[in-house]
Amino acid sequence: MSYQLYIGDQSFSSWSLRGWLMLEKFGLPYETHLAGLYSSTFQQDLAGLSPAHLVPVLKTPEGTVIGETQAIAEELNSRHPELQMWPEDPAARAFARWISAEMHAGFAVLRAECPMQLLHQYAGFAVSDTLRADLDRLELLWTKAREDFGAEGPWLFGRYSLADCFYAPVAARIAGYDLPVGDVASYYVATTLADPAFQSWRAAGLEKSYDPVPYAMDLPTKVWPGA
Repeated sequence: MSYQLYIGDQSFSSWSLRGWLMLEKFGLPYETHLAGLYSSTFQQDLAGLSPAHLVPVLKTPEGTVIGETQAIAEELNSRHPELQMWPEDPAARAFARWISAEMHAGFAVLRAECPMQLLHQYAGFAVSDTLRADLDRLELLWTKAREDFGAEGPWLFGRYSLADCFYAPVAARIAGYDLPVGDVASYYVATTLADPAFQSWRAAGLEKSYDPVPYAMDLPTKVWPGA
């Protein structure tokens, strides 16, 4: 039996990307259902999933409804311990959970000033001092993860983990607005953008066009990195 995952528009729904990666990257069986964020049918699309009112929403094979990506992550990890969705090392696992929780609740300026969009890369985006502080914080967290725990692979903790699901939309924001970051962050962004799962998600989003385009800015655009 499969999980049922309800998502928003792939080009813009950062939270949906997180939830989808949790299933896709760990090989869990699932079916997706699109709840249109920019249509009048959104609440209708989520009918029957009360009290969920945001995406993503996960429905287990037994019919249990789960909202919020942090809750979805922990439930999937509990159900599938054999997949080691968090790092195995206790210190790495603790730090992975810490920075994932911080991503879930923090980085308000990055979220507000740089909504995730996977259509193109903006040129000339002005970085405020408060946004710079968020980027510095990301660089600090990613550098510690990579230097202390990432020796065995290209992801934050070497092997792909739930922490990478949480930070994929952040990497997309950095790419989408050409934000200035250091070498560690640049490497992680490139790793995320080159991931076949991420590329598949973005390709699905590009199949749909928008008029007007959500979150559009009066800035010149360039081709998406690596496209």
